[in-house]
Amino acid sequence: MNSDAPIILKVGGTTLEDQRSAPALWRAMIELHQSHPGGVVLVHGGGKAVDRHLDRLGFTTERREGIRITPADQLDEITAVLAGRINKQLVGTLNALGARAVGLCLGDGRAIATAKSTRFSFDPGRVGEITGGDGGLIRMLLAEHYLPVLCSIGLDAQGQFLNINADDAAAGLAQLLHAHSLILFTDVAGILDAEKHLIREIKPAGIEQLITSGVISGGMIPKARSAAATATRTNAPVLILSGNDQTSLADSLSGKPVGTRIIP
Repeated sequence: MNSDAPIILKVGGTTLEDQRSAPALWRAMIELHQSHPGGVVLVHGGGKAVDRHLDRLGFTTERREGIRITPADQLDEITAVLAGRINKQLVGTLNALGARAVGLCLGDGRAIATAKSTRFSFDPGRVGEITGGDGGLIRMLLAEHYLPVLCSIGLDAQGQFLNINADDAAAGLAQLLHAHSLILFTDVAGILDAEKHLIREIKPAGIEQLITSGVISGGMIPKARSAAATATRTNAPVLILSGNDQTSLADSLSGKPVGTRIIP
C-alpha cells in the first residue's frame, strides 16, 4: 500500500442523519485527513433523506438487489437532495469543526467519468457507475490539504445526471485514485455471520458465499460486493465500521479490533 495515497471514507444512513449530534466521528475523520500523508476523500449517500423527499412528492421508491431504481422523472429530485442539501450540510458540519471541506459531485472538473450502468440483469433506470477519469481535481484539492466531499451523483458524456450507489462510487473512486484503503461506515457493526456474530476478517470468496446463502441480503449486498471488488482490484484492505459508534474510527486507528476487514 502506498502511504501517500488517499484513504476513501464512505458515509450514509444514520451516520448522515445524526451529523450535528455526533461530532466525535467527524472530528476523527478530520484528524485522519490531517495526519495521513495522502489525506482523506469523503463520499456520501443519503438514501433516507431521498426516500422522505420522494415520499412527500408522491413518488414510489423501488429497490432491487440493494440498488435504488432511478426513473428519469425522479432524478432531478434525487440530485437536489444529494448534491444540494445533504452535501452542503456535511460540508458545513466539517468546516464548523475546523476542516477545509469542499463539496463536489462525481462529475465536477471531469475528474471522474461515469456512464449508465449495464451490469444489472434488470433496467435500473438512470443508475450509473464510474468508468474512468484522471482524478485530477481530487488530487489537486488533496495536494492543497482540502478535504473533498463527494456526493454520489455523476454526469454522463452528454452532461446528464446519473444516480450512483454510494458504496459503488466509493469503491470506484478507491480504484481510480489507487487508494491506501477504503472505509465504509454502515448502520451495523460490520458483516455478521448466520448466527449474527461479527466477522472480523473475510476474503471476497467468503462474501459471495454469504450472499448466495442469504446471510448477506438487501442493502448489504452492494456494500459487501463493492468492498470485495475494491480489495481485489486495489490489493488494499477495505474496512466496514459502524457509523453509529462515534469511537469506531478512532478505535480502528488505535489498533482495536472493530468492524469487518475485507482482505485481498
